[in-house]
Amino acid sequence: MAVPRRKRFGEILVEAKVVDEPTLNRALERQKQSGKRLGQVLEELGVVTERDIAAALARQFGFKTVSNLSRASFPPELLKLTDGDTAMDKLAFPLKKDGNVLYLAMVNPLDMEFIDKLAFSAGVRIVPCVTTPSEIQTAVNRHYYGISPQPVSFVEEDRDDWWTILVVDDQELVRAAVLAALKREGYNLLEAPNGADALKLTVQKMPHLIISDTIMPRMDGYELFRAIQANLKIKHIPVVALSSKSSAEEEAKLLELGYFDFIAKPINPVRLVARIKRALRLIYGNSPPPRY
Repeated sequence: MAVPRRKRFGEILVEAKVVDEPTLNRALERQKQSGKRLGQVLEELGVVTERDIAAALARQFGFKTVSNLSRASFPPELLKLTDGDTAMDKLAFPLKKDGNVLYLAMVNPLDMEFIDKLAFSAGVRIVPCVTTPSEIQTAVNRHYYGISPQPVSFVEEDRDDWWTILVVDDQELVRAAVLAALKREGYNLLEAPNGADALKLTVQKMPHLIISDTIMPRMDGYELFRAIQANLKIKHIPVVALSSKSSAEEEAKLLELGYFDFIAKPINPVRLVARIKRALRLIYGNSPPPRY
C-alpha cells in the first residue's frame, strides 16, 4: 500500500483558509529567492501574522497553544533534552516532561522528522503545542543563552487576541455595547450593520465566530445564517444569535435552526463574554494545556 504524501505547510494554510492559492504561490516564489521561512515571507507580504499561522495550525489539527515561554522557569534537566542551537534552528522548545511524555512548543508541529528524532534520542512520546517564532526565539535567548527577564509563572496560550469575532447589529448602541464588552477581553473585532455587509466580511476576513442580531434591514439574521450555511467555505463558522425576544420558545427556535447559541437583549456583558469564551473553546478545542 502506498504511503500517503505528507502535506506541505503551504497546503495546510490554504486548507485552513489562512491564504489563497495565488498568494501562496507568490510567497513560495519569494521564498525560493530569499531562503526565508514561508511564514516569515507571508508576514513580510502583509498577508498574515505569526499568530494567524499558529492559530490556524491549532484549529486545523486540534493542537494546544502556549505562550510566555521566555518568562517561565524550566528545570535544567528538561532543557538538556535539546541544545540551544537546535531549539533555535527547529523553532522548538521543551515545556514539560511528564513520565515518558514530553510537551514540546513548536512553530511547525508537523515537523515529524524532528519530532521522531527527538522522541528517539530522549526516549519519550512527544505532544506538540503550537506557538510563534518570536516566542521560541525569546525563550531560547533566555533559557539557553542567558538573556533573562523577570520569571513569572508559565501560562498556556489562552489569550483572546488570537480570536476574531464579527458583531452584526443594525442598532448602533447595541453593537457598541457588544464591541465594548469584547474589546475589554482583547478580541480582534469586526462589525457590520446588516447581514449583507456581514456576509461580505465573513467571506473576506473569515472570523472565528459571528454574533448576529436576528432582525435587520437589507439582509436579516436568518437570511445571513442561511447564506453562511449554504457556503462551504464559511459554514463551519459558529453563529451566536442576538434577539430582543427572550422567550424559551425563541431560544428553542434558533437553536433548532442551527445557531450555536442564543443571547437575549438587553445585553449583559458578563453573560455575553462567558458565552463567547465557551463557544470558542467548544468549537475550536482551545482547552488550556497542563500548567508547567
